[in-house]
Amino acid sequence: METTKTPTVQVVDIQFRPGQKVYYFDPAGLTLRPGDHVIIDTARGAEFGIVAGGNHRIPEKDVVSPLRSVLRVATAQDEKTVEENRAKERKAFAVCQQKIAEQQLDMQLVSAECAFDGSKLLFFFTADERVDFRDLVKSLAASFHTRIELRQIGVRDKAKMVGGLGICGRPFCCASFLDDFQPVSIKMAKTQNLSLNPTKISGTCGRLMCCLKYEQDAYEDLIRNAPKAESFVDTPEGRGTIVDVDLLRSRVKVRLEDQPETVITFLNTDIAVLRSGKAKKNDPPIPADLAPISGGGKRSKMTARETEASPSLDPIRFRYSTESLVEEPEEEVAGDTPVAEQKKRRRNRHRGHNQNRENKPAAAAPVGEKPAEPAQTGEKNPGQNRHHRRHRPRHKAPNKPE
Repeated sequence: METTKTPTVQVVDIQFRPGQKVYYFDPAGLTLRPGDHVIIDTARGAEFGIVAGGNHRIPEKDVVSPLRSVLRVATAQDEKTVEENRAKERKAFAVCQQKIAEQQLDMQLVSAECAFDGSKLLFFFTADERVDFRDLVKSLAASFHTRIELRQIGVRDKAKMVGGLGICGRPFCCASFLDDFQPVSIKMAKTQNLSLNPTKISGTCGRLMCCLKYEQDAYEDLIRNAPKAESFVDTPEGRGTIVDVDLLRSRVKVRLEDQPETVITFLNTDIAVLRSGKAKKNDPPIPADLAPISGGGKRSKMTARETEASPSLDPIRFRYSTESLVEEPEEEVAGDTPVAEQKKRRRNRHRGHNQNRENKPAAAAPVGEKPAEPAQTGEKNPGQNRHHRRHRPRHKAPNKPE
């Protein structure tokens, strides 16, 4: 059986500056090794780069077209040009900082970069809000007589460009091997049971540490297979409630039901979950004789044990109140209560209202017209139904005699 081969292409890994993102370039027939200095073709023209990875092949689908190529290996003249550009960048950085202070702009300058051919100076800065730097650009252009470009970046990009050491004592992940920033949320810190103190879960840049993403998948898998806190479980020492879960060691701490002051640690394989999470235990069903009367409010909390302890209460019917259970004999409930009396009054009032409407004389017919005869179809007059008062026909005023 023939297997289809994935098309590949030969590339070389290039970095513009140490610690920055790696890009793929076409070696153009050159054999390059890590650390070599080369001149590469970019959208901004010819640029100086450092080889991070020698010639190797990758799947064609991983290449972002068009694939730029390496122009040549850097010569001595190219190395001298790069040194001059670095000196120009240091001078431009100092001048720009001075002008920012003079104009009192709320921005922090990060770095300055000069194009390989010296045609442009690029300044990177951070700011909390938008900054109007038009006057600053004009002043810098008058000082260096070249094209000036200012670009605002985030605090993560600043940490990547500047570099440094993290709280673990190692260089920043973003400045060493991370190519792109992965989204990190506070939910990851909660899942990993970390302290939510911002000073302990935040990096030097002030954002959540990128390393929270590394172990998130492992913790999600452990949580999926571990019992939940406050679960009711059966253990070799008896039944109890889980008070703490150790995900990495696959252990739980259980407070025994018979001995509330005793907390014992068990492996996850030594316990059986009877009730997961914070769900309540199912109480015995309330007998039908003790069910609340319709409209009585909340359900009584009497259990089957209390019913067995009070057998003399069986012929008594209960009505639940917010304060206590009120005993009422069956004959009192069947009698005329205040609620029943109000219903009777409302029914009598409605009945008398309908009788008055039936005995009311018909309206007089207009002058010169015969009185209307009652309908013989057997249909009710809409005016006689209190639910259709809006549809009652209105009689016209009598015509004036001529």
